[in-house]
This record gives sequence, structure tokens and C-alpha cells, in this order.
Amino acid sequence: MTEVPSPQLRISDQNRESALSALGEHMSAGRIDIDEYGERSARITAAKTRGELGEIFADLPAPHPRYEDVPQAVAAPPEPAAAPAPRQPDNWSPPQRFLAAIVPLAFIAAIALIATGTLAWPIIFVPIGLTVFGKSMWGHDWNHDVEHRRRHERHLRDRERRRELRDSYRRELGR
Repeated sequence: MTEVPSPQLRISDQNRESALSALGEHMSAGRIDIDEYGERSARITAAKTRGELGEIFADLPAPHPRYEDVPQAVAAPPEPAAAPAPRQPDNWSPPQRFLAAIVPLAFIAAIALIATGTLAWPIIFVPIGLTVFGKSMWGHDWNHDVEHRRRHERHLRDRERRRELRDSYRRELGR
């Protein structure tokens, strides 16, 4: 059984970002104009509670801000979570796995050889060359997990949306 959280419950920055995103969708749909967007976004930035955010969206249909970070009350206590499984690289080929293992070892070996005086400092270019080779073979994100790529792509989309909103606001001011 869940209960509805109080409107006096304080909100997080994530809630404010969700509200700004929802407000941008309302502006894109033509429900509010650029001036009203500016006024409401200022109120969202200053909001401290759910009730204040609710007032801003009272006359608008969905989407509304999401409050996913607030745990809901439940009748039964949650079961303890199992330890997360160790992360495995996604779909790496054997050469990628080999290079990912050998590059740190090559750096350690090069530093040790330089420190002992066995070889001169240019040996450091061997592990650097391996790194450059890996990047050229498998692209920029061959060593990032899928979730990192999704966050990065979402960040780029959000940044582009903010730029479009900023530019449309500037155009409106110029008229």
C-alpha cells in the first residue's frame, strides 16, 4: 500500500531539472509562450517543496515533474539486495580485452625501466602508442560502458535543447 507524499516535502535538484524539462515540452507544444516559460522556470528554480512545483503545473496537462527519488511507503519491508555482480565490459572482443589488460602493465613496466635506468625515457611512448592504437581501432568510447554512453548522449540532447530554448528566447527579445 502506498501513500502520497506531503506537498511540504522538499525537492531535489533532480526534481527541478525534471520540472524544467517538462516545462520545455509544454513550451514546444505551444501551451505556454517564451515569456511565461521564463517566469515559470524562475519559479521552478526558486521552488523548495513539491507543493510549489505543483502550483506551477496546476493549469498544464502531463508531462509534470517526476519525483522518482522519493521512496514510497510500502506495507512489507523490502528484501535485502544481493551484492551487485562485477561489471563486465560489454561485447568486447578478445583483442580489446588483451589491450585493456596490457596497457596498464606496459605503463608500469615503462616507468620501472626508466626509474632503474635500464632504458631511456622514450620507452614511455610504447604504452602511449598502445593506447592510441586501441582508440584508433575501436573508437573513442571503446573503453566506456553502455550506461556511460547513454548518459553522455542524454547530456548532449539536453544541452542542444537548452541552446534551442535560449536562441528562441533571444529571438523573441529581438522582435
